[in-house]
Amino acid sequence: IQEALEHPRTIDLHLVDAQQARRVLDRLVGYELSPFLWRKVTKGLSAGRVQSVTVRLIVERENEIRNFKPQEYWSIHANLKTPSDSILESTLHAIDNVPLEKFSIGNREDAERIVHELQQSSFAVTNVERKVVKKNPPAPFTTSTLQQEAAKRLGYSSKKTMLFAQRLYELGLITYMRTDSTNIAESALAATKNYLASAFGEPYAADAPRTFKTTSRAAQEAHEAIRPTDVSVTPQNVALTQVSEQKVYMLIWQRFVASQMP
Repeated sequence: IQEALEHPRTIDLHLVDAQQARRVLDRLVGYELSPFLWRKVTKGLSAGRVQSVTVRLIVERENEIRNFKPQEYWSIHANLKTPSDSILESTLHAIDNVPLEKFSIGNREDAERIVHELQQSSFAVTNVERKVVKKNPPAPFTTSTLQQEAAKRLGYSSKKTMLFAQRLYELGLITYMRTDSTNIAESALAATKNYLASAFGEPYAADAPRTFKTTSRAAQEAHEAIRPTDVSVTPQNVALTQVSEQKVYMLIWQRFVASQMP
């Protein structure tokens, strides 16, 4: 703020127009759609320029579900005991060197016939392939990926996750939690590199800051990815009254720090 006050500039009318366009969209879309939802679904719902897109996705998905034509298919798996009495899990991929497609085994009778033939067979390992796989860490959280991971790891609903994230943001512990961007400020990247080198040693700090591309072409990228405002405030030494807030902070902190490790 101080920097901006010391270097004033002319107002960017493109930004003014963008803000005006958002207000117009709120009125054209939200003011029309929300009362419709009150009549058709339940009172108190809102659907503005952002939520209206979600409503459309839900409707399209529901139509796909209703139009779905079920088709039966079977897959065959076997647990094979090795000479050392360990179990080798295997899946049937081909019959007589002909690869099986998803719907190749279309009914129970065919599946049972194949299983009966397999039970009369002997098995051997003909080839073992070894390869080195390099896996990069995932990008720091956006709003959607935070909600997904919190649901998977912590069992939290999207609403609950955002409630705790809002609290962390208000306490100044994380950056703004409503974002579709994976961008990170250069100052935060530099601070994280220094933290990793001092806390874990140089081998655990990437040679160069790792940046990520936003995969969605519709992303507005108005904010950074969700990250700790100060990476040195670890989940172990942060003072929070609620265990749930602590868990969400740990999720965000670990994801961000991991994103900058080799």
